[in-house]
Amino acid sequence: MLHLPPTRRLELKLARRDCLTAQESAALAGLVEEPVLKPAGAQLVGPGERPEISTLLLSGFAARYSELADGRRQYTQVNCPGDFVDLHSLVMRQMDHGVLCLSPCVVSAVPHDRLRRITEDQPHLTRLLWLETVVDAAMHREWLLAVGQQTALERLALFLCEMQARLGAVGLVDDGVFDLPIRQQDLADFLGMSAVHLNRTLQILRDTGWISWKGAQVRVIDRQRLIEAAEFDDAYLRLDCSPV
Repeated sequence: MLHLPPTRRLELKLARRDCLTAQESAALAGLVEEPVLKPAGAQLVGPGERPEISTLLLSGFAARYSELADGRRQYTQVNCPGDFVDLHSLVMRQMDHGVLCLSPCVVSAVPHDRLRRITEDQPHLTRLLWLETVVDAAMHREWLLAVGQQTALERLALFLCEMQARLGAVGLVDDGVFDLPIRQQDLADFLGMSAVHLNRTLQILRDTGWISWKGAQVRVIDRQRLIEAAEFDDAYLRLDCSPV
């Protein structure tokens, strides 16, 4: 199912922020249970649930969402390989939102009792995992600003810049090319626009020569123009090495 150790993508991301010791890598490897394949549309955790595990996304893409009583739904964050989709459930207990698979996903469960042992025995690793939840909050703030104030083109440029940065941090970008197997309707919902508007905006980015997007494969051709359009500053992703 996977050719890499289950925690490898997570380790790559954490190592971008601070050095991991061999002991910490071993502790991470001891957290996860056997990987499981989930189909697109599968719910990883539901609103109101009280999970006893957190879920590590090994491959594929998932999304956090909140919904109203009549079923209207808003995606609030896209999760990439190497992300804990609900690490905060360790202390939050009852979930106030859900997470579902946008594509087929491979995930590993991480029992909360193992995470609690990490917090007791591995203070530096605990801080790195805490930083994961802090970055999650920073992404929510970035997208709250984007959906409230940016144009459709600016929001799409921001999404592509962020995806390239996040996927690059876990070794999933090759010369500006990465896979993004997300339905246009799901992406439109996340960006706060209609599918028709998204399609038109994508065509503008193609016509300007900034990107190509064929099937699930995205190629960023002019990253600097995307950065300028989005006013993208990757500081909120904390991908610089700075001891915690």
